[in-house]
Amino acid sequence: MLEFNIDRIPGDAQDVVKTQLSGIQLLMTPLLNKGTAFTANERHELRLDGLLPPNSTTLDDQVKRVYREFQFKQSDMEKHIYLRSLQDRNEVLFYRLLLDHIEEMMPLVYTPTVGAACRHFSHIYRRPRGLFISYPERADIVRILNNRIVKDVDIIVVTDGERILGLGDQGAGGMGIPIGKLSLYTLCGGIHPARTLPILLDVGTDNEDRINNPFYLGWRHSRIRGEEYERFIDDFVLAVKEVFPHVLLQWEDFSRDRATQLLERYRDQLCTFNDDIQGTASVTVAALISAMRQSGTDYKDQRVVLLGAGSAAIGIAHQLADAMIEHGLTQEDARSRFWVLDSKGLVHAGRINIKPHQMDFVRAVGELADYPGADPEHIGLKEVVAQVHPTVLIGVSGQPDMFTREIVEDMAAHVERPVVFPLSNPTSQTEATPAELIDYTEGRALVATGSPFAPVEYGGRSFPVAQCNNSYVFPGVGLGVVSVKAKRVTPGMFMAASIELARIAAECPGSPILPPLSMIRDVSRSIAVAVGLRAVAEGIADPISREELSAKVDLNMWNPHYPQIRLAKEAAMAI
Repeated sequence: MLEFNIDRIPGDAQDVVKTQLSGIQLLMTPLLNKGTAFTANERHELRLDGLLPPNSTTLDDQVKRVYREFQFKQSDMEKHIYLRSLQDRNEVLFYRLLLDHIEEMMPLVYTPTVGAACRHFSHIYRRPRGLFISYPERADIVRILNNRIVKDVDIIVVTDGERILGLGDQGAGGMGIPIGKLSLYTLCGGIHPARTLPILLDVGTDNEDRINNPFYLGWRHSRIRGEEYERFIDDFVLAVKEVFPHVLLQWEDFSRDRATQLLERYRDQLCTFNDDIQGTASVTVAALISAMRQSGTDYKDQRVVLLGAGSAAIGIAHQLADAMIEHGLTQEDARSRFWVLDSKGLVHAGRINIKPHQMDFVRAVGELADYPGADPEHIGLKEVVAQVHPTVLIGVSGQPDMFTREIVEDMAAHVERPVVFPLSNPTSQTEATPAELIDYTEGRALVATGSPFAPVEYGGRSFPVAQCNNSYVFPGVGLGVVSVKAKRVTPGMFMAASIELARIAAECPGSPILPPLSMIRDVSRSIAVAVGLRAVAEGIADPISREELSAKVDLNMWNPHYPQIRLAKEAAMAI
């Protein structure tokens, strides 16, 4: 286990890291390896003489060299593999490269490319990163947690791989999601990579393609469910609380029903949140606030149709309803402005098997008379749009091509600036492309997507496409939580993040609903301060002034640069 002893040299901004590692062990440690950038003095002290080419280079030189090598890679998957290999040998260089080319690199280390990487995880696996905790090892969770590489951990991202993006059950391949998510915590929010830990809970898989694949690296067993699964998760949470009593635990890509259950079960036991539910909702609400500002409409005038009724969709509905309530609507009035559809159509009280997390947005049976001739067991999107005339249409269904020309043109016939957000990931699962939506509405639609899309050229104009990327929110939330040492994560903290993100977007002239990704570090810093102050206001963090909090946030934001590395005294004496 690595223990990083980082001191500030008086009068010098550069960090000093003391380590017991030397020689080839040091070069094989990505958190400490500087490659050819080790200085002559460091090479001598750290027993690196002869292990590296003699010419010492700078970090800037290395970035130029690896970027040139990166450009030789042809496919997105090749580029993803190259970047992950770079991370596995030199983390500072990896993050500096990403930071210098953030808009080009983010889609390669996370969505949409991470989906394909999860599908092929067993084929492209190179070096260990994070922890795999499989169900057969359920009695040894604490021991496994103590096998981590680094001692102090601020943030854990955990998945069981059951619902990876729109690709379904990927089993152990789901580990690509926590790895990628934590890369964004560092890239966008400045969380030091040595203080993050990705975890995959391997409870088997029901994906026959994975089980029958001779190269599959996960536990070859059907998924554990029911009480066995619940006890396993309980044991995991208890172990996390024992080993990391102050950690921020983020749940990621659990099944739609299970995601809500886990959040409700554990949200008051430790500092935790679910990014699929709360992060997605927060960035979507920020984008909707910006869209309403651009369309000149108010909360009380919105009619929102959501295609998709899983945890993400209901999370969006709840947070947007809360925003409406903050702007003067009653809870009843706010919730009445939402129509939610699942695979069986409109969710209404006359249907059986309504899920608990959907109950707040179930339409009344009496409304079925508004759909004459429609099958009450399946009132589809076309019928709902024709009846409701929504101002906002959001897709979180994971089903491609659902926002057809007929449906969108019907919506646009009754709304001057229709707001249409096809948010499903990856790109292949999006409900409609931005080019289609701009075409269907003759350039009037306000569009944000879940995956990145190039600007749309239409009618002699260029329409930039906002990406409702969770990375606008969760890194800043994590940074704020860490900076104030918040005991819990609350809905109010995500609302603070939404409001701050929308405020920043309003100050970016010509921005497509959300700020450009090139501003992501400034965005994360501002959100961290807003979230930290909200945590203090809600009494879940110790009091701190805005000025003190801003200074703490700045101190916690790591920038990828090479520290001076020194051999710890005890190690030097042993040589």
